[in-house]
Amino acid sequence: MKQRIRVVGIIQDERDVLIMKKAQGRVDGTPTWELPTGKIKFGEQPEEAIERTLEEYLGVEVTKQTKLHDVVTFMAPQGSSQLSNLYIVYFITLGAETKLHPRERYSAYKYIKPEEVGNYRLDEASMIVLEMEGRGQTRSNYKEVANSATVYVDGSSRGNPGPSGIGYKVVGVNGEILAQGGEFIGFATSRVAEYYAMKEGCEQAIELGLKSVRFVSDNLMLVNQLNGIYKVKNRDILAIYDDVRRLSENFEACAFVHVARECNVDADAEANAAIDRHFAE
Repeated sequence: MKQRIRVVGIIQDERDVLIMKKAQGRVDGTPTWELPTGKIKFGEQPEEAIERTLEEYLGVEVTKQTKLHDVVTFMAPQGSSQLSNLYIVYFITLGAETKLHPRERYSAYKYIKPEEVGNYRLDEASMIVLEMEGRGQTRSNYKEVANSATVYVDGSSRGNPGPSGIGYKVVGVNGEILAQGGEFIGFATSRVAEYYAMKEGCEQAIELGLKSVRFVSDNLMLVNQLNGIYKVKNRDILAIYDDVRRLSENFEACAFVHVARECNVDADAEANAAIDRHFAE
């Protein structure tokens, strides 16, 4: 299966977000917009790639802050096969006096409000990123991971290694809770617990018959490994990693998404409750 890797920047002016108009329009004449997006050249780090992209296409040098925010994956059709897309998302802070000069790939730009996203023809990847950020308006015909069930997972280890538990919460597309629970897994490291939690989340999604799923974790290392950003070098998690990758093939579309710890409190509570129940028995 082919994979496309891109870097994408989220640049904000207070609440508004920057979108770029593609220089090469569609056949029907309707312009296409996107978040600032670029390729990673051979030998480049992703952060270097996004900064080069902004310089080449927007005529700006990033002098303030570039912060890794998220990694988004999704499947999209390409001819008769499926193309795996991996987008590395950065928050970009520009200086107050920075002037943008679109060129080559882009012909214009504008800052739009979250409620205005639906008024523009955005490319698929940009729409997915914005909808995952909560800035987009979900369209009824949008069938990729931006409109899917969400599985929150978390692993907990008291002692690292120590008594460990896993927790999960499965939320449907309309916000309904489809499944929720936790399990004691014995003595393990926090790293192993996180992977077992993700494996359980996959199994729960399969059991529920879900086809498009976002798997959410507050462990950035795990998310980056599952998205192919980092290699798995630890033998203690390699077998579980392989299990998760194999299970993920059961879905028509899936994404591994990182969130802040405070956005994953229910799965964390389930993992710790599982440990408490074990020692209370």
